[in-house]
This record gives sequence, structure tokens and C-alpha cells, in this order.
Amino acid sequence: MGPLDKLFGGMRIASSGLKAERTRVDTIAKNIANARVTKMPDTGEAYRREVVDLAPIIRAGKDGKEVVGVEVRGTRPDTTTPFQEVLDPGHPDAGPDGIVRYPNVNTVTEMADLITAVRAYEANLSIQENFERIADRALRLME
Repeated sequence: MGPLDKLFGGMRIASSGLKAERTRVDTIAKNIANARVTKMPDTGEAYRREVVDLAPIIRAGKDGKEVVGVEVRGTRPDTTTPFQEVLDPGHPDAGPDGIVRYPNVNTVTEMADLITAVRAYEANLSIQENFERIADRALRLME
């Protein structure tokens, strides 16, 4: 693996991080937007929070395995966190017992996750910009 492979490898890692964090931000925004939806048109039940599944991209090299990025495997519903149940007999989606099932979205947790995702996105963007500056300087030295 030559120096250019390492340079572009770093750019690919940062680029995959940008994609992963953008997916996280979009998913968190969707969760926050649906935090009070008590009846989804497709399921008839409350909105279920979504989470993003990320996994390392691993490549076999001469020194063993190395992580060369991160991939988004997809999003999935959070089935471990229960719905919030609130007694509100006047609500149109209340059951016969007067209980309304609200989404399993905690906006405080979502906002904390959003801050983390945005900061990780900014860090990857900064890395990408630094790689571009290094490549530009290397090309100027070769003139």
C-alpha cells in the first residue's frame, strides 16, 4: 500500500463517516417529528422509534484485518423501549380503558443523540477538508 492509497484511504474513511452520521441525523429528525403520533396509517399503532445500524467495513491486509470505514446497514424499529402509556380517556386514540399509547421517543435522548451525530459529522467533515488540503499541497510540491 503506497502513500496515495493511505491518503485516499483516509478520505474514504471520513467520507463513510459523513454518510453514516447524515443517516443518523435524518433518522433522529424523523423520530422527533413523530414523537406525538399515536396512530400510524400503516400499522394503526403509535409511531415506533427508529435506530440506525452501523457496522465497520473491514478489509484484509498484509498486516491482518483493518477497518477502512463504516457502513449503514439500515434502520430498524426500536422494539426494546416500550411505548409510553398515558391515561387520557378523551383522546380519540384512547383504548377502552382510557389509555393512550404514545411513541417510545424520548425527545431529550433524541436531542442528545442529535448533538453527538452533528459533532461526529463535523469532525468527519474537518478530516475530509484536511485531507484535501494535504493533497493540494502535495500536488503543488510536485510542480
